Amino acid sequence: MSQKIIELYTDGASSGNPGPGGYGVVLLCNGHRRELSAGYARTTNNRMELLAVIAGLEALKHDGCVVQAFSDSSYVVNAVEKQWLFRWERIRFKNVKNPDLWKRFLQVYRRHQVKFYWIKGHAGHPQNECCDRLATAAAMRPNLPEDTGYSGH
Repeated sequence: MSQKIIELYTDGASSGNPGPGGYGVVLLCNGHRRELSAGYARTTNNRMELLAVIAGLEALKHDGCVVQAFSDSSYVVNAVEKQWLFRWERIRFKNVKNPDLWKRFLQVYRRHQVKFYWIKGHAGHPQNECCDRLATAAAMRPNLPEDTGYSGH
């Protein structure tokens, strides 16, 4: 029996950078679809892009999933696929932005087989457009919680 491949689409948004922000996630597997989103009062676009991937991976019910992750974030895709992240880990994230999220990402990333693919944002890709709508809507919700890991001022 072949292993199912999970497609993970993600997007992050912020109104101002920093500003209110949100993320959107679409998970597709074997005819099933799940959408996730959340917003924060003050954050950055890069934090939301990364948190979208984390939330999608954390939503997987079993370890060892084969995941194709699609993101329009060069920040996230390049950090993994160009191996920057693993160098950052070796230097204990010294002078690296968002170390709290990168550490959280590594914990969940290592539980699965994940391959990242960069896709052009706002180019009409249905799942990416859906993630964008989810992220933007989440950022506009009232009474957003704080992004406790964001330390910018």
